[in-house]
Amino acid sequence: MSRSKFDLTARLTKRKWKKRFKLLFLALIGFIFSSLAFNVLVRLPINTNHTVDGILVLGGSIRREIYAAQIASDYQEVPIIVSQGSKPPCIKLIFQREQTPMDNVWVEQCAYSTFDNFFFCVPLLQKHRVHKVKVITSQSHLPRAQLLAQIHFGAKGIAVEVDTPKEKGVPGNHESDLKTFLDVTRSLMWAVVSQLIQPPYSQVTPLEAVDLSQWYQEGFQCEHKGGI
Repeated sequence: MSRSKFDLTARLTKRKWKKRFKLLFLALIGFIFSSLAFNVLVRLPINTNHTVDGILVLGGSIRREIYAAQIASDYQEVPIIVSQGSKPPCIKLIFQREQTPMDNVWVEQCAYSTFDNFFFCVPLLQKHRVHKVKVITSQSHLPRAQLLAQIHFGAKGIAVEVDTPKEKGVPGNHESDLKTFLDVTRSLMWAVVSQLIQPPYSQVTPLEAVDLSQWYQEGFQCEHKGGI
């Protein structure tokens, strides 16, 4: 084969692969945005009228966990996730004090920000095929928590209602307006990307599995507002 024919074949092969790559890229973009549009425009309006079948407790105040334990008896078949809240033994003692079943309660310990709360917990609740989630936070945590909840859950077609129990004092997870803006921005970006990929969620512990005797040996302290 002459050099000119070889070069022509190479160019044609390169063009063919570039065309395939473009088609694949367009198909991928089409899938992402069609999935997002279906979730937001079809599933979300339907699930808005659904009863709550999932609860997410945002860490930052033990008062939120107390409130979750108090209402948990009304949601006995509903998964409850406490995201980076109090130490696991404190949460278990709260649920024991309220005599609330713990078989559907999990403690998530990957999150270190409000963004992380939703980043790690949305896939967990998706695993339970939830339609509508009650997000428990504090009044001082709004509107940031509500905005992020609506973005992260809404991108999956999951409806949200926010519940804010009364606080004693000011919760410790106050974040600046700049942090809120950055979290909202990356949440919107993640809403698109999450149509394809999901984060790992390895640091999740069933509340029933928390060994109080081991924790007593190691020592721990709970927030004084918990009264435990």
